[in-house]
Amino acid sequence: MRIFDRQLVRKRRDRAAGTFVAHDFLIREVAERLADRLDDVKRRFPMALDLGCHTGEMADTLRGRGGIETLVQCDLSPAMAAKAAANGHPTLAADEEWLPFAAHSFDLVVSCLSLHWVNDLPGTLLQIRRVLKPDGLFVAALLGAGTLAELRQCLADAELAEEGGLSPRIAPFADVKDLGALLQRAGFALPVADADAVSVSYADPMRLMADLRGMGETNAVAAQRKGLTRRATLLHAVALYQERFAGPDGRLPATFQVLTMTGWAPHPCQPAPAPQGCAVPGLNGLNSRMSPETE
Repeated sequence: MRIFDRQLVRKRRDRAAGTFVAHDFLIREVAERLADRLDDVKRRFPMALDLGCHTGEMADTLRGRGGIETLVQCDLSPAMAAKAAANGHPTLAADEEWLPFAAHSFDLVVSCLSLHWVNDLPGTLLQIRRVLKPDGLFVAALLGAGTLAELRQCLADAELAEEGGLSPRIAPFADVKDLGALLQRAGFALPVADADAVSVSYADPMRLMADLRGMGETNAVAAQRKGLTRRATLLHAVALYQERFAGPDGRLPATFQVLTMTGWAPHPCQPAPAPQGCAVPGLNGLNSRMSPETE
């Protein structure tokens, strides 16, 4: 299965690495949200993996949190990995689809806005579960199908008007309703998937496109049309964006849908589903199991 051109993804991330700090606002925002989730988990993760580390933003956010003693950083892009290595953590360039780690190596695997470029997400999740120690935690954020809905709509309508057809211009991202099932399929316990949004505003749609290029997040769909977008199509899309979405102040919204996955490597100590038929009347059908502190 080849949805994305992984060599093109690597090339664009390599190109973005040098000036990534000027465009890393989305990575840093989502990294903080992931770290906040770790703060809610009352245990330590001595050995952790940052999968898709970009230039080290997740490491900055995790500093002093989660009981992490060793953080290994890994990125598809050698240039990104080289930038990240400046923070002193062990770092390597490796493909998320071919993890070069032994089984049961990590207490925690965290991934911030990288896995939406993976062709075989079920296979990657299986590998992540394999490298986790029993009762190890996986938490990841990736872009979802609602990302850049405004831009998608305007590009599609402009291309239809100017060129008489559509081409694959924006990645076919995952939907939140599929992620929980994928976690279960990969063998994770206690799987959870949810969706949130990060909204940004721009004075000019071209600035949004410049940020996407600066983040290394431009189109890498394998079936995309070769060659540059026609000038007329691009200008038409910009005009539609301003006409349809400009607010009272003239600024234009851009919405990034962020999907978060959480799952645990199986361990006998974890809570198990209660047997069918054990519900207690008067609890609205909810499972009656209680924690030791409340019994």
